[in-house]
Amino acid sequence: MTQERIKAYEKIRKALTEAPLLLMPYWSSPFKLYIDACGDGLGEALHQVQIIDQEPTEGPICYILRQIKPTEARYGSSKMRCLCLVWALEKLHYYIDGSVFEVITDCNAVKSILNMNKPNRNMLRWKIAIQEYREK
Repeated sequence: MTQERIKAYEKIRKALTEAPLLLMPYWSSPFKLYIDACGDGLGEALHQVQIIDQEPTEGPICYILRQIKPTEARYGSSKMRCLCLVWALEKLHYYIDGSVFEVITDCNAVKSILNMNKPNRNMLRWKIAIQEYREK
């Protein structure tokens, strides 16, 4: 092994053994839900800011991902990210139900889905699913 590989291995080993990879959730603190979609799959990361060593640190609570189905492969970018959000809300229901959370995405279509006047059938179903988690 080269010195470069040995250093890389030691760096990974140190990162995996020193600090916790996943944090335990504090239900009284808000969550951050990062979502993203691509042509191959959907991915979400649920994070939370917690005090670690007297410093506020954002860390992961959990990660989820899945491959897209053949019918979903035809979706456009905006529709794919909306699907990603709805899927994340369904899968992370036990973490975020009743908690304050912020959705972070690079797509404005997710924000505009709630303001659509005449959504198609899928978008209407997703709009209803998202509204369950909106603050009143």
